[in-house]
Amino acid sequence: MRLIAFFLLATAAPACAQMPNSSPVGTWQSFDDDTHAPKALVNIADHGGVLSGRIVKLFTAPGEDPDPRCTDCPGERHNQPVLGMTILWNFHRDGDAWSGGEVLDPESGDVYRATLRLEDGGARLDVHGYIGIPLLGRSQVWSRQPT
Repeated sequence: MRLIAFFLLATAAPACAQMPNSSPVGTWQSFDDDTHAPKALVNIADHGGVLSGRIVKLFTAPGEDPDPRCTDCPGERHNQPVLGMTILWNFHRDGDAWSGGEVLDPESGDVYRATLRLEDGGARLDVHGYIGIPLLGRSQVWSRQPT
């Protein structure tokens, strides 16, 4: 009996390891729109079915401020450190995407409505920010980081 259980577990483990990630929960690397260099690591967490994400690491270039503040952010985020800042909030599952949330661009202080959609079996995340209707927005693609 133990041999059968071991065999079933051993054959199921590789299949589970290859299953695509079906949630954006985890750590993601964002990229600079112009240089395509790594910009930040954002950790997305699930709080009772609502997703939010905060910056857990910044990749600064030589000569850049290693501890930037969001000088153009509105409200409570104004002049707060970017590192540790929540930049995604209020995302709810909507079919194969997460919508209803907003995303903050800490460089400009602008807040956009947004949708999140997994790509490549959960290895990439399309973060689509927009004003008004989604057609008039733009996307960034983030890469999932190993846990």
